[in-house]
Amino acid sequence: MDYFDPSYNNKKAMAKQSMLLCCKVYISESRNRETLDSIERAARQDQETVIVNKFKDHEYNRVGYTLVSYVAHDSIGCPIYTPLHQSVVAMAEVAYEAINLELHCGAHPRLGVIDDIVCHPLARASLHEAAWLAKTIASDVGILFQVPVYLYGAAHPTGKSLETIRRELGYYRPNFTGNKWAGWPHEPETTLAEKPNEGPETVSKTKGVVMIGARPWIATYNVPIMSVDFSAARRIALMVSARGGGLPTVQTLGLVHGEDTTEIACMLLEPNQIGADRVQKQVEMLAAEEGLDVDKGYFTDLSPEMIVDRYIKLISNNESS
Repeated sequence: MDYFDPSYNNKKAMAKQSMLLCCKVYISESRNRETLDSIERAARQDQETVIVNKFKDHEYNRVGYTLVSYVAHDSIGCPIYTPLHQSVVAMAEVAYEAINLELHCGAHPRLGVIDDIVCHPLARASLHEAAWLAKTIASDVGILFQVPVYLYGAAHPTGKSLETIRRELGYYRPNFTGNKWAGWPHEPETTLAEKPNEGPETVSKTKGVVMIGARPWIATYNVPIMSVDFSAARRIALMVSARGGGLPTVQTLGLVHGEDTTEIACMLLEPNQIGADRVQKQVEMLAAEEGLDVDKGYFTDLSPEMIVDRYIKLISNNESS
């Protein structure tokens, strides 16, 4: 391309608004503000990566970041670059240095300092491009930080699901007070039952393991139950889920959430088909059978349309400042 091609900036601007990828990074920390500030500074080192949403939960001791940027391609249309790659790796470096999994405790399951990194296509980007990003990040995390990495979804050679991998690794079994997760949950074992796709085959108990995948958009929606009956919450969660014969394409967890509530944490795998309203009604019906009250549920992230709109506004502000 001619250096003085006047269309270059327009083409780049169009790419930034149309060929977009999203990374959601879930980290096992929400209570140490200094650590979170350091992680966010790392993510913002490249101004072309935008943190469009942050959701932290004190009881779960967990934070989720939603990052967005463009993806660039070579002359035959293959993805070759996105600022998200180095931004996520920079976040991981800070997280692994600052957080010790052996000292972590929370009411949400996790197997690592970074629990999950999921890549989604946005706007005109494809799942192929999201999978390329997931595998690129996974390779760096495995090599640079010596952390076992399990790929899932479109990033996995056979499309293995996140839920399947988690069940194989005992993700859902609490190991502290019957309803919480503390430290490396498989003490004293450090040899992994399932071979990771990247990184070492033994685990550091201070870092744990990480799941990294690519998948079409999912929604996360949590419904509070005004009860501390953990067993009832787990029964309701199972009956709401596809696995328990409930709503198709809905995955759930029943979790303790504070001193006086539990919560049904839901992943809606096809939110345009089965959305939050149906989940809310199903939880309310099942809770009523248990004699329990339910509060209005809430999303933990924005919709894809809202994320794209926020990204465009924030990137425009960055470029004009």
